[in-house]
Amino acid sequence: MIEIRNLTKRYGEKKALDDINFSVEAGQVVGLLGLNGAGKSTTMNILTGYISASSGAVLIGGFDITSEGAKAKRMIGYLPEQPAFYPEMRVDEHLSFICGLRGVYKDKKERAAEIDDICAKVGISDVRRRMVRNLSKGYRQRVGFAAALIGQPKVIILDEPTAGLDPSQIIDMRGMIKSHGQQSTVIVSSHILSEIQTVCDRVIVLNEGKLIADDTPQRLIEGAATGGLRLRIKGEPEQVRLTLCAVQGVQRVEQLAPGEPGAYDFAVFAGANCDLREAVFYALAQANMPLLGTGNAWASLEDVFLRLTRSEEASM
Repeated sequence: MIEIRNLTKRYGEKKALDDINFSVEAGQVVGLLGLNGAGKSTTMNILTGYISASSGAVLIGGFDITSEGAKAKRMIGYLPEQPAFYPEMRVDEHLSFICGLRGVYKDKKERAAEIDDICAKVGISDVRRRMVRNLSKGYRQRVGFAAALIGQPKVIILDEPTAGLDPSQIIDMRGMIKSHGQQSTVIVSSHILSEIQTVCDRVIVLNEGKLIADDTPQRLIEGAATGGLRLRIKGEPEQVRLTLCAVQGVQRVEQLAPGEPGAYDFAVFAGANCDLREAVFYALAQANMPLLGTGNAWASLEDVFLRLTRSEEASM
């Protein structure tokens, strides 16, 4: 459904994207990950036809986004991180306006029926007669998602779809993404890695404009799974690392994703048949560093992401 071939985008001397290649089949939900400046937004802007590539090609349902833009764009629904609205419009007026812009449902009865159906799917039927400016952030995000569904697009692109939502709204949005992933191809960009792990069948990781990983979340995690201990420790990270490295039998220490405010997760590795638990406990207690949690050092998607981006930076 989506095919990206040798995609490159330059801004002056800087390459925002550097010869990217991947394809996405119909019915997949794909997470697009990367640090700020990695090329995620540039990729989505090219996919939607908002900006052009310096070289390479993007095909949506077989149509080239550059030479056959009108046909390709009819297949795309897009929810930007900050959806644009005319605040004085009612919700149903806004959705009708989007129908007009997309050139779909020109018959009034057909349009009204489609808007009814979409409002029910995204849970905004009860606010459809309200002005957009009077809606909460969560409802505005739902209205933006509804607008992306108009015309029954084969490809849905979502940029930070849960940004600013409360936990209940996040759960609802994840449910909508998974539901529509059964009918359409969905690309999701998010900084919330647990969200990507929950809703996506596949993860693509960009770093410095290059594609550095492309696999299912489970296989990425299994590939990075480790032995040893996973520890959550309260203290300054570098001092914690030095304390752990000084424990007899420790061969390697890795800082993982942040655990909670003031505390950090570490993976600690030793040789075969070496039990570090007691020595680590006493070393941390002597250094006045509270040990808040322990476990096996199995990787999470956050750990995989940090390892991938750090190893890329180290190789530059």
